[in-house]
Amino acid sequence: MKKNVLIIGAGGVAKVVAHKCAQHNDELGRIAIASRNISKCQAIIESVKAKGSLKVPADIQAFSLDALDVEATKALIRETGSQIVINVGSAFLNMSVLRACIDTGVAYLDTAIHEEPGKICETPPWYGNYEWKHLEECQQKNVTAILGVGFDPGVVNAYAALAKQQHFDRIDSIDILDVNAGSHGKYFATNFDPEINFREFTGQVWSWQDSQWTSNTMFEVKRTDDLPVVGSQNLYLTGHDEVHSLSKNLQVPNVRFWMSFGEHYINVFTVLKNLGLLSEQPVKTAEGLEVVPLKVVKAVLPDPASLAPGYTGKTCIGDLVKGTKDGQPREVFIYNVADHEEAYAETDSQGISYTAGVPPVAAALLVARGEWDVQRMVNVEELAAEPFLKALDVMGLPTRIKDEHGDRPWDAAI
Repeated sequence: MKKNVLIIGAGGVAKVVAHKCAQHNDELGRIAIASRNISKCQAIIESVKAKGSLKVPADIQAFSLDALDVEATKALIRETGSQIVINVGSAFLNMSVLRACIDTGVAYLDTAIHEEPGKICETPPWYGNYEWKHLEECQQKNVTAILGVGFDPGVVNAYAALAKQQHFDRIDSIDILDVNAGSHGKYFATNFDPEINFREFTGQVWSWQDSQWTSNTMFEVKRTDDLPVVGSQNLYLTGHDEVHSLSKNLQVPNVRFWMSFGEHYINVFTVLKNLGLLSEQPVKTAEGLEVVPLKVVKAVLPDPASLAPGYTGKTCIGDLVKGTKDGQPREVFIYNVADHEEAYAETDSQGISYTAGVPPVAAALLVARGEWDVQRMVNVEELAAEPFLKALDVMGLPTRIKDEHGDRPWDAAI
């Protein structure tokens, strides 16, 4: 049984992770938060205390850490006695933090695929370029490494596994639909790290179609869906992490990811891209100063964590799965709806951070209890879906299912 959690990162998602770990610290043990900016860690701790999130009295420690420094990360893991590391820092940190966890023998959880700063939308499968190269080592050293255990990737992977295990004999397609129908009131902002956000959209859009990788450009392929609670939404085909593992592990011929965008976002994004302001390659100013345009844009945009106060509306994220059951065609939508204002009331964070931050804590609880302490590297769809979804149900992210029998909680009797 593992306990004592080290949270790496101090953004909006890390704040949710800290609140949820605190709510379950009777099982998870000591909590530590580490980031290059220790003041952000301390602000999260103050938020946890102000909300009274700690289930049992305890101190939460803050540490300054450059998580690219493997030896420093290993030293901090040992100093804090942490047996579970939740990496919710930048995706640029994944391989360094994973290395530290493998070397110290502790459980590793993250919420996104590793990225290299100078590379965008690499040749698929992205997991195969980085994390999956350590599959054998984790197996040999009995290290539990759960990859992509946010919402998408993460919960949607569990939805896909649930569909395969309980609702279909054959799956023909999985379309992951991600809608944020909320409003933050800013002229322009991104709901998570602007640098990571824009990098997803400036290169090729890779999807898995007819059992092969297919390339499109951003905003090239559009669909409109009438979804529960949020209504009619325009969604665009987008490259995303979970497509890379689901296409391999579930052997489904079509796996696609779709995200909703308003016309205003598309217009501003297009202008920034056409001006070269979303480039990850450095340029020199007339004064000889070298800058990375994308980092400059990130610096002038609102911090995603600052969007939480006053954020209204809801999210709807789920899997639209099509295939056959008992020889008959079937369509099922497995999904969650989250509320920005409710997320802020509980954790001082907006709904996007909430949906990303709750799942890794649910996973950490399952690791602590031994149910998910599998002592190897896995993606979420390779694990038992039911205990994960049951944990999420009581932690603030209930799952619903919509099919020919109606719209209901996922585990309700038909």
